[in-house]
Amino acid sequence: MRLAILGCGTVGSEVVRLLHEQSADLAARIGAPLEIAGIAVRRLGRDRGDLPVAPELFTTDAVGLVKSEDVDVVVEVVGGIEPARGWLVDALRAGKSVVTANKALLAEDGAALHDAAADGGADLYYEAAVAGAIPLLRPLRESLHGDRINRVTGIVNGTTNFILSAMDATGAGFAEALEEATELGYAEADPTADVEGFDAAAKAAILASLAFHTRVGAADVHREGITEVTAADVASAKAMGCTIKLLCIAARGADATGRESVSVRVHPAMIPLGHPLASVGDAYNAVFVEAEAAGPLMFYGRGAGGAATASAVLGDVVAVCRNRLAGVRAPSESAYADLAVRPMGEALTRYHVSLDVADKPGVLAAVAGVFARHDVSIATVRQVPAGAEPAGRGADAVLVIVTHTAPDAALAATVEELRGLDAVRSIASVLRVEGGE
Repeated sequence: MRLAILGCGTVGSEVVRLLHEQSADLAARIGAPLEIAGIAVRRLGRDRGDLPVAPELFTTDAVGLVKSEDVDVVVEVVGGIEPARGWLVDALRAGKSVVTANKALLAEDGAALHDAAADGGADLYYEAAVAGAIPLLRPLRESLHGDRINRVTGIVNGTTNFILSAMDATGAGFAEALEEATELGYAEADPTADVEGFDAAAKAAILASLAFHTRVGAADVHREGITEVTAADVASAKAMGCTIKLLCIAARGADATGRESVSVRVHPAMIPLGHPLASVGDAYNAVFVEAEAAGPLMFYGRGAGGAATASAVLGDVVAVCRNRLAGVRAPSESAYADLAVRPMGEALTRYHVSLDVADKPGVLAAVAGVFARHDVSIATVRQVPAGAEPAGRGADAVLVIVTHTAPDAALAATVEELRGLDAVRSIASVLRVEGGE
């Protein structure tokens, strides 16, 4: 079986290394040896260390390599939308199986890839696109197809999980924790994709598509990052017996008209310390799946890194090569449900709201009245004197309110009205609360 490898960076070089080191075992598992037909790179002269491949295998002609009749499987670890989309569509339409780790492309235009795979009768596998080495997509795609999945909640970005874990452990602010993550190599020089939630949103779209048999794209995902999370928020979460995580949440439910639909969102949220995801620290990933028959399922492990991602890539390579030798295809895309994606305003969630207020009679009644006007029920209220916690410095008192579950639009409208209330000096923080109710 002949492989074309597109990209030879952190992941691609690990794929090449593992292909060499495990060649005998891989051949035995597949039933045929694997050979590298070529490796497409941007620059031929770059130092790639001691990779065990002949220099003549490297090429800058990715198009020619993909179209070569001598190639059975295309492995794409370049990333980005273009030119990767064109390469993979061409390969799939020509009947070549594709293994990709390209979460951005799958979330942006997975439909084009799936349609091309159907046209060419080829396999499209992408386990490495979400949660690195964790076997997650294959279980959603195959193992749980006899069940109904109602909700998927996950920590799918290692950089943000490291930052929030560091803030929780040390009391540091966001900027300090990001600096540490950068020094340790967990954060890129430009961390925008991670800290603003773009990476997690792409993965959420892929998870929702598989879980709910519906095409969900990145544009369908409500996205918020962690840059506004403060040390005060972390301290307040601790006082509630919670921790803060950047969560991707995909849930099945009824829309405003009662029709079945899905909600897909990414945002920081407080979760109780007893929640299965609360103890996931450092740069690890974990995904919590709730299915009707199987019940709750937890997937946990390393969500990033060259070796971890290469492990998932090679698992897919073995699968597609076995299929080609047997003359069969993997199950095609399952998008029969075609459910609508609910707007964020219809998502059911809870809020944690910290208010700097004047410490005088009637304030609590006025604040409670705002919640009541928007039909939002208050679960708990905690009042502390000014200066008792960071959010209250400079105010007479701090009110910390946690709501019961309500539509996000009603909660957002409540907060907006609170901003104009005379007794409210400022809104120190607003965070969603997940789990525990």
